[in-house]
Amino acid sequence: MKSDSKNLDNRIKKITDWIESKISKRTFLYLISIVIGIVTGIATIILKTVVHYTGVFVHDVSQLDPTHIFLFATPLIGITLTVLYVKYYVKDSLAHGVSKILFAISRNDSRFPKHNKYSSIIASTLTVAFGGSVGLEAPAALTGSAIGSNLAERFNLDYKERTLLVGCGAAAAVACIFKAPIAGTIFALEVLMLDLSILSIVPLLLSAVTASILSMLFLGDSVVFYFAVFEDFNIHNTFYYVILGVVCGLIGLYFTRALEFLETRFASKIKSSAKKVLMGGLALGVLISLFPPLYGEGYGTLMALFSSAPADTLHTSSFFPLTGKVWQLALFLALIIFLKAFAVGFTTGSGGVGGVFAPSLFLGGLTGYLFALIINSLNISDISTRNFALVGMAGVMAAVMQAPLSAIFLIAEITGGYALFIPIIVTATFAYLTIHRFEKHSIYTKNLAKAGELITHNKDQAVITLMKMPNLIETDFSTVNYNAYFGSLISEIVSSTRNIFPVVDDDNNFKGIILLDDIRKIMFDCDLYDEIEIKELMKHPKAIIDKADTMQQVMDCFEETKEWNLPVVDNGKYLGFLSRSKVLTSYRDLLREVSLASD
Repeated sequence: MKSDSKNLDNRIKKITDWIESKISKRTFLYLISIVIGIVTGIATIILKTVVHYTGVFVHDVSQLDPTHIFLFATPLIGITLTVLYVKYYVKDSLAHGVSKILFAISRNDSRFPKHNKYSSIIASTLTVAFGGSVGLEAPAALTGSAIGSNLAERFNLDYKERTLLVGCGAAAAVACIFKAPIAGTIFALEVLMLDLSILSIVPLLLSAVTASILSMLFLGDSVVFYFAVFEDFNIHNTFYYVILGVVCGLIGLYFTRALEFLETRFASKIKSSAKKVLMGGLALGVLISLFPPLYGEGYGTLMALFSSAPADTLHTSSFFPLTGKVWQLALFLALIIFLKAFAVGFTTGSGGVGGVFAPSLFLGGLTGYLFALIINSLNISDISTRNFALVGMAGVMAAVMQAPLSAIFLIAEITGGYALFIPIIVTATFAYLTIHRFEKHSIYTKNLAKAGELITHNKDQAVITLMKMPNLIETDFSTVNYNAYFGSLISEIVSSTRNIFPVVDDDNNFKGIILLDDIRKIMFDCDLYDEIEIKELMKHPKAIIDKADTMQQVMDCFEETKEWNLPVVDNGKYLGFLSRSKVLTSYRDLLREVSLASD
């Protein structure tokens, strides 16, 4: 097996060497980005198709069961299968796909476990196809990113190129699902915070366009939803779009905090995986059996809102039957908006795999529709419920993901034009400003920021994290023994090019340092060579760096002490010194390396 892998690596190296001799690195990146678009597109198409037709089957069966017992059982089945697959086959966490991408870029040199190339789409298929109230976009993006990363590793690309291909995979996944290449590209730039340059934008676009074309070729309208703008933008409704933006921001805030609370409760209060599955699956089953629109991604419900008789289409709840009265529909939508956070929390908290992309769009569509319905019912104005539903999708998405540009261009693209471009911008902007007043980080970045693991949104942190302490430790310092005399130090001074001498004991435990400047006045007094002990000349450094410290802690030590050299130890054992000048030189070199700007 190892010989086969070695032979494969050798063949890949030969291919890489041949490619490098024939084409430029930039052209190679363009070609590999197209390959990523194709592979990610195919994976995403399979994912969407399987989930769609499984959902159709479940829907058809549920129509034969007026008691909705079947709907009650399916989420538990799906989550159970997901947890078994993850626990016994994957043996790794698959939750929070976009957060995992950000973590890989921030802390793992943009590298992913090999199973991420397929494990997320399998797990999310099991979850969503059986009613898990989450989206497929994040698992698809994680899959695409892992594909890009592993291809980059196969061709021995460096960090900045590997990170770019990670972004290509994520862009391709989003673009394929929505047939929206611009939105996919902006998602990679805005959410993953890739540098915007010609070198980065072209591969992202190529991946996104390639995946979108595959989606158009293989997925029909029954699989990929499509919305059309029925009424043009009325400038007199601008005020209502502003108010909708604020409302969407508050809905996004509620959803973010409610989901965080539920996931935390599941993680901290329920230790047994079996209990989590049972409690979460049953709770979700109850919600779905009472309110079927909470089933799955929710795009079917959004399509229902755009039908000619949404109340009739939403007439699916035996607990809350709709008779066509406006107040009933309004109350029904309000309950769905409130309960969606619980449905998502029960799904992810119990072990289901999926993202918040689709739930954000779902909540936004219902919020916009409900907002317009209330305005019209109170005879305040006559505004388009369908237009406000579309714009609301952008609003809540911008709030939850704190990515207004991605939301703006996604809704503009899936509506087939830019007729609502201005209201989309207005609502998305005010939604973002509203939630940002209360939450400085998005649902993807909040936990990473708390743990100090978010560097994609901070170039300085990104560079510092990439710095490897072992590569920076200098070991050409002459040590002196703690129990020796002054004379032994003199012999070390003669052969050393350094002005710092670390003091260690017989077991190499670090004791302190001696500075050449401190002994300069007595170093030529031979009478003192056998009288003064090293321990009398030694002093303690202002700070000691441990090998386990992060490079951020190292930088902080240099900043606080103003020293140019600091000793490094490993469990008290002397290793060497870190030099401020060498650290800063490494920082500058890495800053140049991580930049995606073209040469």
